Amino acid sequence: MSIWKDQNPARKDSIPLPPEPVTQRDPPAAADFSPTTTAPPRPAPVASNERELKESLIAADLTIEGKIEGTGHIRIAGKFKGDVNVQGDLTIETGAKLNGGVRAKKVTIAGELEGNIESASRVELLSSGVIIGDLKAGSLTVAAGSRMRGQADFGWEETKATSGKSGSANKDAGNDAAS
Repeated sequence: MSIWKDQNPARKDSIPLPPEPVTQRDPPAAADFSPTTTAPPRPAPVASNERELKESLIAADLTIEGKIEGTGHIRIAGKFKGDVNVQGDLTIETGAKLNGGVRAKKVTIAGELEGNIESASRVELLSSGVIIGDLKAGSLTVAAGSRMRGQADFGWEETKATSGKSGSANKDAGNDAAS
């Protein structure tokens, strides 16, 4: 004798139900043996007097008028009218133009500068570069094909460069820098 009563007794006239479909499980995931990449280690923090300077960009399609002062690097690819006074580097890209005075640690010119470089430790005038104005720098590198109209004082210490013009050179725009 059974203790429970069958709620759905099988009827002789009923049609047997088909068995439920068997669902297949997803195959187990294959092991991934590809190497993992991690972010490169961050550099150790540097002292505040040796901090890395960031670079600001004036894009090729911009024209800005004003004044730039600060401690970072500046890259001009567009047009800027005004003075630039930075403790970092200044780069004037090919096709860019700067109208104004410049004070920077290093100045690289591939575009056009119409103004004076008043103080720089190093100036690089690339083959596509043009300077219309005077320059005072610790060193000057001039590539063949570049042009300059103005007076250049370089290789002199700051005190000697301001006291006389014995280290100056004149160049006309028609002269090639390499000749």
